[in-house]
Amino acid sequence: MQIILLEKVVNLGGLGEVVRVKDGYARNFLIPQRMARRATTSAIAEFEAKRAELEKAAAEKLAAAQAQGEKLTGLTVQISQKSGVDGRLFGSVTNFDIAEALAKQGFPVEKSQVRLPQGPFKTVGEHAVSVALHTDVVIDVTVAVVGEHA
Repeated sequence: MQIILLEKVVNLGGLGEVVRVKDGYARNFLIPQRMARRATTSAIAEFEAKRAELEKAAAEKLAAAQAQGEKLTGLTVQISQKSGVDGRLFGSVTNFDIAEALAKQGFPVEKSQVRLPQGPFKTVGEHAVSVALHTDVVIDVTVAVVGEHA
């Protein structure tokens, strides 16, 4: 299926590009998320009429993400969990826990924006985490997991 992208999509293209994707990806994800439209002649003409407005909105989103990213850079978030004597946690620290801790500090982020490449943390200590505020803005944050002895 050919679609026209209404915003930048990672590994696919930028605003206004007409790309071919699998039908299910377009129908089940891109179109419902309002990231794309079917690339019909009328849709392309309508997009060209609104192009300046959409580019301005995309630039505003990027600027807001960069401003929030500057505040987040170098931040250390402290999370306490129950742990054993050897430093292993009884549970784990997930992206949900990190997003919740960032929200308490005044930085509202979605849990899907918190990237944990090695999976949830299961040990006490400091861990590096990436927070993707925008497709072009990825910030590194340090998470300090503190153990509470049971």
